[in-house]
Amino acid sequence: MSFFQCGRYRFNLGEVVKCPLVMGILNITPDSFSDGGRYLELGEAIRHAEQMIAEGVDIIDIGGESTRPGSLPVSVQEEIDRVVPVVEALKDCGKPLSIDTNKPQVMRAVLDAGADMINDICGFAVQGAMETVADSTCGLCIMHMQGKPQTMQDNPTYKDVFSEVTAFLKYQADQLMAMGVTSERITIDPGFGFGKSDIDNITLLRGMNKMAHTLGFPVLAGLSRKGIIGRITGKPVGKRLAGNLAMALTATQYGAKILRVHDVEETVDALKVWCAVHE
Repeated sequence: MSFFQCGRYRFNLGEVVKCPLVMGILNITPDSFSDGGRYLELGEAIRHAEQMIAEGVDIIDIGGESTRPGSLPVSVQEEIDRVVPVVEALKDCGKPLSIDTNKPQVMRAVLDAGADMINDICGFAVQGAMETVADSTCGLCIMHMQGKPQTMQDNPTYKDVFSEVTAFLKYQADQLMAMGVTSERITIDPGFGFGKSDIDNITLLRGMNKMAHTLGFPVLAGLSRKGIIGRITGKPVGKRLAGNLAMALTATQYGAKILRVHDVEETVDALKVWCAVHE
């Protein structure tokens, strides 16, 4: 897992690289749990992307459908209408553009518009998803989710969360590679908060290094502003910065190679300090 091929971009994620990449979140949604409605207008979305670039972001992750617990799906056309103009406006910004979607039709539209990566909460399990991405050069993030966003946190249950999540990610990766996808295009995400209890999340967090070595892919960790941080700290979404940074550094300690975050500048600074000490 030395390199990650992310469309037009290639990243060194080898063992000697201590600092993970920072993926900045850009939600083009009215109902995301922490920033819904802030970047629906194209100009605002572009300005926020430019701000993240100035703050040191490595990848910009654009989402057109909220997947918070209890969220409702949007139509294919509505999601396309939200994200494609943003991709077209930012495709020459100098940073890879990732699209957070599980719909094959949206995947095709954003790849045609210039996206470099597809970040799929369903792990490319939706019919047609693998076929859509297989013949491109885009980076792929296979995520695990138990259930659907509407109900995933009602009563998540596992016999062995690490083994079950690892087995799903391995199966999906094997399916993609059987279709011609090179291993360098693949990252994996345990799916923190997506059908997981707090104990499940902690178990998976502590096991990320083992998961990466078992499967041979870099791990992407999406823990920013998640409910587990609120339950640990007792703080609402808008006051979780300290908890977010602690979680980002913990994920780094346990082997995350990509951190998906809302607070780019603060995360970049925290990583600079952590990585300088751990050289």
